[in-house]
Amino acid sequence: MLCRMRSILVFLLLTGAVWGQESASNEVLTLSIKKSAAPLRLDGLLEEPAWKEAQLAGSFNQVFPFDTAKATVQTEVWTTFDDAFLYIGAKVYEPREEYIISSLKRDFDAGESDVFIVVLDPFQDKLNGFFFELSPYNVQGEGLIDNGQNVSLDWDNKWYSQVSNHQDHWELEIAIPFKTLRYKVKEGQNTWRINFLRHALKKNEASAWSGVPRQFDPANLAFTGELIWEDTPPQPGMNVSIIPYVTARTERDFEFKLPSESSFNAGGDAKIALTPSLNLDLTVNPDFSQVEVDRQITNLSRFELFFPERRQFFLENEDLFSRFGFPDSRPFFSRRIGLANGLVRKTTTDGQLVEVRRNLNVPIRAGMRLSGKLNQNWRIGLLNMQTGKQEDIGLNPANYTVGVVQRTVFDRSVLSGVFVNKENFMEEADGSFSLDKNGYNRAAGLEFNYYSKDNKWESEAYYHRSFSPGQNNDAQSAALYVGYNTLRWFVMTSNQYVGENFRTDVGFVPRRGNYSFFNRIQHSYFPKDPEVAKKIQSFGFGLETGLTFNTQPAFRLTDRTHEPSFFMNFPGQQELQASIRHEYVYLFFPFDPTNTNGEELPEGTDYAYTTFGVSYESDNRKRFFYDLSFNTGSYFNGNILQGEAEVNFRWQPFGIFAVRMDYNKLTFPSPFNSTDFWLLGPRAELSLSRSVFFSTFLQYNTQADNVNINSRLQWRFRPASDLFLVYTDNYFSDQFFASPNVKNRALVFKMTYWLNL
Repeated sequence: MLCRMRSILVFLLLTGAVWGQESASNEVLTLSIKKSAAPLRLDGLLEEPAWKEAQLAGSFNQVFPFDTAKATVQTEVWTTFDDAFLYIGAKVYEPREEYIISSLKRDFDAGESDVFIVVLDPFQDKLNGFFFELSPYNVQGEGLIDNGQNVSLDWDNKWYSQVSNHQDHWELEIAIPFKTLRYKVKEGQNTWRINFLRHALKKNEASAWSGVPRQFDPANLAFTGELIWEDTPPQPGMNVSIIPYVTARTERDFEFKLPSESSFNAGGDAKIALTPSLNLDLTVNPDFSQVEVDRQITNLSRFELFFPERRQFFLENEDLFSRFGFPDSRPFFSRRIGLANGLVRKTTTDGQLVEVRRNLNVPIRAGMRLSGKLNQNWRIGLLNMQTGKQEDIGLNPANYTVGVVQRTVFDRSVLSGVFVNKENFMEEADGSFSLDKNGYNRAAGLEFNYYSKDNKWESEAYYHRSFSPGQNNDAQSAALYVGYNTLRWFVMTSNQYVGENFRTDVGFVPRRGNYSFFNRIQHSYFPKDPEVAKKIQSFGFGLETGLTFNTQPAFRLTDRTHEPSFFMNFPGQQELQASIRHEYVYLFFPFDPTNTNGEELPEGTDYAYTTFGVSYESDNRKRFFYDLSFNTGSYFNGNILQGEAEVNFRWQPFGIFAVRMDYNKLTFPSPFNSTDFWLLGPRAELSLSRSVFFSTFLQYNTQADNVNINSRLQWRFRPASDLFLVYTDNYFSDQFFASPNVKNRALVFKMTYWLNL
């Protein structure tokens, strides 16, 4: 079986050379840029002579709802530069009364606000780039683009802008420091890839200077135009930033009557540009107390749930380190570093010794991340983190290393290698620490990602192997994915093998010893009648199938799914979906479907059941919008009823109020447990100005018997420098509405300061 997977990988590498010869049919637009003869003053008014001398990028094309027509609301863009900044000026035609603005908060969701976007690809690899967004109220957002179209807004850097608002349009000026960007200056002609995007929500329209087929994200780098430098851009200057922090924390555990605890902490980060395209990030004693809490999930699964990373240091360049493998077989998962769960011994206020199970922070003493491009074709990454001892649970120090190398091939495809290593330390009799020779876990692998020039074909193949003491047989994982995406058709197939001993202590592999297949096909129809198209933009049918076979203790089918579906899309990103899901499960181990420690379904039994589901997403252009879903049917040897709803109100432009509700009703015959699970989540995100933000989030979870309240006040008192005040409360859910009984409470103050050297 594994020989076959290796053969598929080799075949894909060879045939990629053939696929790589495809040429995109789209004409490549060009835009010339020349140096400004005089300095520019940012005021949001395009009055300087440099703007009148610059070449115009206009005649925007629709991306959505149709990609075959010119935009109904046009945008005009000009570019210029001096020795320090790349300047972009734009005139965005839109009546002031038609603005839709979701928030004044930085890094806002571009799909929920009117926005102008700049996409840059200085290396022309059509895989990695920069993303800058600006709203009519001069609210900024910036991010990195990876894998050709994935935008991550977790990258934080300095740039400048001003906006002026007029009756029928708004004007903007953007100044991006060259030292913020990563690029190399060539002798002779320099060319970058660039695109300008526009969202006009009132018109239900997305548009671009260089056209993008509507089945793809508008920020897709495969469809960018060319920015041709008539004058050579300056060499990027030295860029060194120091970001120190201080924190103060006080907390109290009321459930176990523990005394209050207070602590102070300090540390910092450094960002160093070793070359114009290679960055070194350092961190000493990092603190993540301002990070948003996880969105809780009702757990009905037999396996570990995935929660996304939220810590800033690990989010930057996440694509370089954390995207290897498939979602259920990642060799590296950064949440394995610095987080733990265990029993803690504490002394109560009346002198009793108790054991308390806690989610704990493992101290990270120091870390470094080297990332960037060596040239147009080579990209590298190196991450190393050293944790200290977790005194409360006796967890010894450990060192974590991840090394990555990527090579661009076939125009915009990537061949990558990854190595992950965890080394545990053991405590000696004198209290010192030394390497534990048998306390290691390693994983290494190769991966190939193929993207055709027109982005219709996408494929991924990988082979990973782990190395652990005494666990080197059947310690590999391999997979193949092939997808084809056009306006009317989406077809994909994947198969994956995860060995019984594929152990990744720093990865995410919730299920081992299995071989799985997954397939999906979807066909979309687009009404040709203009009157119908105004009401129904598209509709179609889909089919998903999945098979999973366990390889140990015997090779047999354990899971099978078959799900036909129907969907219909309306203006304003409204969508209606309906599906019927048929599922078969064979239990290799006992399982309580309610996860309430009740009577378990015995191992060696199998179950077939069917559920019907329907969902609807309303028009998010309106101030009041909502999402609804409903599922019902059989479930193992019982029945299930599920309902989900999220209701949102936009207080334009200051923020959003939302309430989320999940309900699960599980009914089983005696002696098995039946139960109801509620998960309620009121949330408010307010932007009091472009520099002061407040959010509060309540999560009422009956499955966890917990109510969490998390409130955060942030003041960005200067660019990339913040003050945070975070308040957290936890209560028992069963007594919350009658007589709230607090479990624990914490208050954290944190200050960060960005200093350019």
